[in-house]
Amino acid sequence: MSIVDHVNLPVANLARSRHFYEIALEPLGYKFLMQDGRAIGFGIKNWNFGIVETQPPFPPIHLAFSASTTDQVVGFFEAALRAGARSNGAPGLRKQYHVGYYAAFVLDPDGHNIEAVFRGS
Repeated sequence: MSIVDHVNLPVANLARSRHFYEIALEPLGYKFLMQDGRAIGFGIKNWNFGIVETQPPFPPIHLAFSASTTDQVVGFFEAALRAGARSNGAPGLRKQYHVGYYAAFVLDPDGHNIEAVFRGS
């Protein structure tokens, strides 16, 4: 069981962010599931991550997605850059966090720090 069931991230432009997250999350196995008004849900079977159109300003948030392999982290990073993200840390080991912490960071269209992380041994 995970500590958080789902989270919704504020975004300024729902269509732009939907496009970005559909591309960026695909290498991690997450997909678009549904839209509920000005909110869109992503996940594997359940809405675990959502975006909600909100009027700025809102503070940038750091959100890390779990990856099953280092290849998924690299795939996320490359897909996110293709979708318009800016690099905030190329894929690589971050031993200062944990011995096997392999992660990549991007800034999404709203400036949120989005990470994919594989916690190897």
